[in-house]
Amino acid sequence: MKDLSPSDLKRNQPVIKHIAHPAKDGINHQSVKAHLLEVGKLSGNFAKKINQQKAGELIGLLHDFGKYSQAFQVYIKSAAGLIDSGDQEYVDAKALKGKVDHSTAGGQYLNDQLLSVFQRQYSEFATIEAELAFIMIQTLAQSIVSHHSGLIDSLPEQQGKCFGERITKSDKDTHLSECVEQVDSEVLEKVKKLIAPELIKEMVEPLIKLMQSQQNDFDISDLSKYFYLGLHSKFMFSCLIDADRISSADFELPENALLRTTNKPDWELVCHRIEKFVESLSVRNPIDEIRKKISNNCKKRADDPQGIFSLTVPTGGGKTYSSLRYAVQHAKKHQLDRIIYIIPYTSIIDQNAQAIREVIETEDDNDSWIFEHHSNIEPEQQTWRSKLVSENWDAPIVLTTMVQFLETLFSGGTRGIRRLHQLANSVLVFDEIQTLPINCTHLFCNSINFLNAHCNTTAVLCTATQPLLNQLKHPEKGQLQLLTENELMPNVVELFQDLKRVEVLDNTKAEGWSLDEITQLALEELEVKQSCLIIVNTKKWAQELYVSITGFEAVNNSKVFHLSTSQCPAHRKKLLNEIRGRLDQGLPTLCISTALIEAGVDVDFNSVIRFVAGLDSIAQAAGRCNRNGRLDTAKVMVINPDQEHIDLLVDIKQGINSTKRIFNEFKGQDLLKPEIMKQYFEYYFFERAKEMDYPLTDKKVGKGDSILNLLSVNALNRYKNASPLKLQQSFMTAGKAFKAIDAPTKSLIVPFQEGQNLITELCLASKQFDAKNYFELVKKAQKYSVNLFPYIWQKLEEQNAIIELKNEQGEGDGVFYLNERFYSDEFGVDTEVCASQQYLGC
Repeated sequence: MKDLSPSDLKRNQPVIKHIAHPAKDGINHQSVKAHLLEVGKLSGNFAKKINQQKAGELIGLLHDFGKYSQAFQVYIKSAAGLIDSGDQEYVDAKALKGKVDHSTAGGQYLNDQLLSVFQRQYSEFATIEAELAFIMIQTLAQSIVSHHSGLIDSLPEQQGKCFGERITKSDKDTHLSECVEQVDSEVLEKVKKLIAPELIKEMVEPLIKLMQSQQNDFDISDLSKYFYLGLHSKFMFSCLIDADRISSADFELPENALLRTTNKPDWELVCHRIEKFVESLSVRNPIDEIRKKISNNCKKRADDPQGIFSLTVPTGGGKTYSSLRYAVQHAKKHQLDRIIYIIPYTSIIDQNAQAIREVIETEDDNDSWIFEHHSNIEPEQQTWRSKLVSENWDAPIVLTTMVQFLETLFSGGTRGIRRLHQLANSVLVFDEIQTLPINCTHLFCNSINFLNAHCNTTAVLCTATQPLLNQLKHPEKGQLQLLTENELMPNVVELFQDLKRVEVLDNTKAEGWSLDEITQLALEELEVKQSCLIIVNTKKWAQELYVSITGFEAVNNSKVFHLSTSQCPAHRKKLLNEIRGRLDQGLPTLCISTALIEAGVDVDFNSVIRFVAGLDSIAQAAGRCNRNGRLDTAKVMVINPDQEHIDLLVDIKQGINSTKRIFNEFKGQDLLKPEIMKQYFEYYFFERAKEMDYPLTDKKVGKGDSILNLLSVNALNRYKNASPLKLQQSFMTAGKAFKAIDAPTKSLIVPFQEGQNLITELCLASKQFDAKNYFELVKKAQKYSVNLFPYIWQKLEEQNAIIELKNEQGEGDGVFYLNERFYSDEFGVDTEVCASQQYLGC
């Protein structure tokens, strides 16, 4: 029998009238019908977590309703080469990219149909129920029309289209009438079956329960109420976006579907493994005995009902294993989907992930239990490729950063928000919660309250320095619903006394310490104590101290290390492993680091020098000193450099001011006692209360406002009182203004060791695109990425040191890498050529 040519195969294939996504082979295209049915099912399953399965399925079925139009089909077929350029129907697909509206029609259809059903039932609803019904209808329609841009503003703002404009767009532009005629009968039947009289009441019921429980138990303000309703809208949008991206990715790479988590994790198995690990731990000293008591108490409290909890344990008290034991036992008890560890810095993701893997994973496991999300290498403006490879936290245990967590909740676009629904049915463990950005305080508190009350989520706030998130100056803006009895440790004051291993000394002086004086102090401590850690506030000081200290012959028999976020995670991991090895062997070791080493990094130095900072930072620095109690006592010396440019580092500057006040008022006392730390946070939070709602300037949004206001009552919008819309949030404006850290950073891959090979492979994979290979490479590259501030990025760009990955057409992928001449073995990313590996001044 004669083999069929590709053109013969094309002719023999059944013609797909309405294509959603064209296939690479030009034959097996994904039909609009198949895509809508699949996205509907996935979105419904995701929304089921908050009792909105039918609503979730409905937006999935209608999100690409506009693809039934002739205008879209001509566009997509021209782009895929299915219409010849000489054909009369052919259009220039590149010129039309993003201009053929296929997202509005589904929103309009849903809005019209649901409003019609609701109007017939209006008299059956109480006032609050009617308001929530209008909000739910708007939520669903707004999710559909926004699914390519990111959730759009409800009311007009200075930039971009608002919901009112989109939902009233003309039929000529949205092709709604044509799509109603062309839609596949199976899709339309499912939609009509869902839009039944009982749907409105079913959608409203969960929101009624949320509002009533919050009002009765906590007497929440209107601001928090509308923030919750806005977050509920974002949750529904998240369900749709993730479902759409999964369907697209699985069409491109069918084997992906086999890797997805479909069943609940076997928490019984994990509990067995962690209990076996705990039993194997020997008690070598009094500190180990205390750690054991902490761990046992966490296991005991895991049987508690779900809620918001604090775990206040001194540094070195074994929070990682204790919180893991609590989380897995709690997940088993309440049959939850996942555990998410939220960590302040990428520097300790590797460490914590390795610690957890050693406890719960074995070589016989088919899949890893743990996913590490270090940074966002994929571009903010998503391309078809990046949609295929971006992560959605679909794993039993996820380790990520506070930046990623906050971006998931509050950023604009579609990249981060697809993960939001994964926060439901979960245990969220916040490590070092005191590092929460101050301007996100009310946003964070309202969000955790919502997740706990509405999404079956438990939150645990771990730290030695517990901030007063449940005692804020402006509770009407939202404070944490953390009850006193929800502290997991029975006697925190006694615990801190039992674990006291260091003394904090205020060695600041009026004139400050010079570079030479600090160098001499460090060398003296190294000579006497054999190991010393110096923690500074800026990268500039870290580099200058490193150069100054390594210039002395006295350190020839010692090893001096430099750590900062200019080094990629793999680089820092290598250095930290070497540091730990030397400390364990008692070899002379001196390390100069920025604050990244404070948050949970497991090192044990005999002496610590800390540049003056917030008292919480000083306490964390103390946790790196005499950590395992090998000395009877040790000293943490707090000093103030004579010159330090921190005017733009507001958190550090305000923290120093509050610390100085504590130093003056509590001279001669144990500065790490919980009651003194509480006083510090009262001073610090009082001074910064006005910053806690994420204030915005005229320059950012055209008026003085705050993200908290934009995402809740939107009181300053001039159209607020004139609009009939009940949901009035400016989602897109808030999303564009939001950054988890004050100065926005961009990520790039650096050529450190294996990173160089990954860059080479990614360049090849980008030109010969293979979704599976590209996905694996981008995932690996997270450990070889560095986040850069704009001024550093610009300096490197001016020297052509930053290169963008290009596809086969020469178009940029939005993924960047660094020229190898600008990466130093000592300091990481450098703005000058550093092939000599010497200090050249970043």
